[in-house]
Amino acid sequence: MTPATRTVDGLATDLHLPDGDGPFPAVLIRTPYDRTRHRAELRAWARRGFAALAQDVRGRHASPGEWHPYENEAADGTAAARWIRQQPWSNGRLVAAGASYAAHCALTLALEAPPDARPDAVIAAVPALGHAETAREPSGTERLLARAGWWAAHGDRPDSDDHALDKALATDPGLLGHLPLTGLPDRLGRPLPSWPGLWRHRERGRIHAAAQQAGMPLLAVGGHHDHFTEDTLTLWRRWGGPSARLLLGPWGHGLVAEPGPDADPAHRVNLGELYVRWARRALAGDLAPGRRGAIALGGSPLWTHADTEGEPRTQHLRPLHGASFTADPERPVSSADLAVPQDGPPDRCLLVTPPLPRPLDVVGDAEVRLRATAHTPSADWAVRLVSLTPEGVAQRLAVGVVRRAEPAGRQAEFTVGLGRLARRLPAGTRLRLEIAGHHFPAHARNPHTGDDPVTATRLLPSRREVDAGSVVLRLPVLLSRPAPAHPAEEIPR
Repeated sequence: MTPATRTVDGLATDLHLPDGDGPFPAVLIRTPYDRTRHRAELRAWARRGFAALAQDVRGRHASPGEWHPYENEAADGTAAARWIRQQPWSNGRLVAAGASYAAHCALTLALEAPPDARPDAVIAAVPALGHAETAREPSGTERLLARAGWWAAHGDRPDSDDHALDKALATDPGLLGHLPLTGLPDRLGRPLPSWPGLWRHRERGRIHAAAQQAGMPLLAVGGHHDHFTEDTLTLWRRWGGPSARLLLGPWGHGLVAEPGPDADPAHRVNLGELYVRWARRALAGDLAPGRRGAIALGGSPLWTHADTEGEPRTQHLRPLHGASFTADPERPVSSADLAVPQDGPPDRCLLVTPPLPRPLDVVGDAEVRLRATAHTPSADWAVRLVSLTPEGVAQRLAVGVVRRAEPAGRQAEFTVGLGRLARRLPAGTRLRLEIAGHHFPAHARNPHTGDDPVTATRLLPSRREVDAGSVVLRLPVLLSRPAPAHPAEEIPR
């Protein structure tokens, strides 16, 4: 193996070649997170017969230029792909791979580059698809904490400080509560000129739309506890290439390095070995056509097929308190704390199910339907589903947030999607449903004035009423034990 550093179209690129004369297929990782972090990964690809490259994107780490997230990746990826295919060690076959922003780089190369530069296969893990998809929920609600953390760590700078926001919060725990949110850079103590512009991006779906015209195989990898789970699933469902594979485990954004509380030892997957096996078969044209994959059932050792779906079943809910409550943005419901205040005026509506008489396997999209009233012209409705184990431990299952704009005081009927669940709930578990006006700091506070939450400087309390009898929790329940699947067999099939 011969490690080397090159400049490709002026951008710093590490290259690891296998032993032998070649030519070889290649794998390309383009990243803003420092190409040198991938050296062990590149060596592993090279040991398995791939020419492996990692490139710092423009304006980051050793690559010159200005860093403009999501703007230059198709053009710069095109130059890298063309350069690779011109090298004597290349056999012309190329896999574009990456996680998070690097997955965006791989996807834009696959979907937007000229035909001669497009890769032959794509590995996209926890894909950060674009400005709007990363910054907002589909309903428009702002993902404040995740974006503030990413921009503090990586925005408008050539290097990274992964703990920048944590350090700032240690100094000022109320940092994200100051208004307006566009003033965050001043409170962080460094320029972030691209921060206000992030929130002007509202158009979603460009990559998902382009994915329908894709011409190569896809491997999409995600986690049940990742904030981009729905984007990963939609990408897999819409992919128009000859085959699409999905691997979804009980993990966070760091995948197997970030297991959730429902992870089992059976959910430990050697992603590197799986990627290599899939890539070999993808480049050889040996993958079965169509969509396949494996999804872990959290809380059990089971993996099941990616197309497994439960039947919608209504869960009986008993109201506890808070059918009338006040959503006060000065005292928002915390996204980090599952404890429920026991005294004072209610800040949320609480409902609970009886203990489950038997284990429940839930796989598929969950939702809550309700009728409710807000006495302000703009209102967010944050719905959190929590499991209360027989031992008394509270675990977050799902969160959904929608933004509504009705005349103040008019009752509305609407649905809040909770996303996809894949979880085994043991007998004796109770489900707690919380209906609130905020989920902060994970999501920005709605000021209730009708003003943009990012630029607002004035907050109003919002009186709410929930018709507790109208609240319906629909869970996708498996009526029989699902057929098992194993990633090592299903993904390269």
